[in-house]
Amino acid sequence: MEMEGIGMIALFAFLGLVALWLIFYFIPIGLWFSALVSGVRISLLQLILMRWRKVPPSTIVSAMIEGTKAGLHLNANELEAHYLAGGNVPNVVHALVSAQKASINLDFKMATAIDLAGRDVFEAVQMSVNPKVINTPPVSAVAKDGIQLIAKARVTVRAAIKQLVGGAGEETVLARVGEGIVSSIGSADSHKSVLENPDFISRVVLEKGLDAGTAFEILSIDIADIDVGKNIGAELQMDQANADKNIAQAKAEERRAMAIAHEQEMKAKAQDARAKVIMAEAEVPLAIAEAFRSGNLGIMDYYKLRNIQADTSMRENIVKPEGKK
Repeated sequence: MEMEGIGMIALFAFLGLVALWLIFYFIPIGLWFSALVSGVRISLLQLILMRWRKVPPSTIVSAMIEGTKAGLHLNANELEAHYLAGGNVPNVVHALVSAQKASINLDFKMATAIDLAGRDVFEAVQMSVNPKVINTPPVSAVAKDGIQLIAKARVTVRAAIKQLVGGAGEETVLARVGEGIVSSIGSADSHKSVLENPDFISRVVLEKGLDAGTAFEILSIDIADIDVGKNIGAELQMDQANADKNIAQAKAEERRAMAIAHEQEMKAKAQDARAKVIMAEAEVPLAIAEAFRSGNLGIMDYYKLRNIQADTSMRENIVKPEGKK
């Protein structure tokens, strides 16, 4: 009986501890008291309802205490709504406090919009106070004299709070700066003038207003380094010369092939003519025989014809050079 009594007491004690934990979990009296002594007016019922809505009361209360101590007037319902929307409540409050200390015009609505847009609003406020330096990758450009220049720049930017929602990011700024560097170097008559006055690039690029539509304000563009690259103009001329040479060679080869074809054609015609002559000569004896049979050619006429042929052959042999006989 005594053991059963001890067991019952332990069970009741355990159940009492669980009930006490549940009470203090759903009724955060300590958190409510901390808010009360910090000057934050929030009801105990509201903290209990936060638990039911799965909003951590400590996050909301801590943010309200921070804002109240900094002189901000925050609303618990607005903070809770921002948390339920997936926002970072502590980060928003940090940003509001920093903006107030730095005299930057930033209200709660704008801060939450920037936070929900996926940007770090606290970092943006810090960047407004302490501008950020962005190093561009090496940008290659060619001056009018054909010499390639490789430039690196440092872009000092400051966050534009009002343009953080919907404004382009760092990649766009770097792309525009690179485009401006290429354009300014390409408009220079000589690469020497760019090397002598690198601030010429900065002036030309800044005049283009490259920060329009971005989340940043470009304060300065400083050329950190310029290297001389290849002689692109000479390489292009060499490539053009090689191309012209190849075209000329191709045309010459075409003309040679046409000449060979024409020569072969002439040889074929000559061979055809010789074949016709041989065929005609082969028909001469037949014609003589036919003349004998028909009585149109006598023996004396035939001998005269042979004598004429012999004399002609002798004269041809006398006239021909020795090597051609």
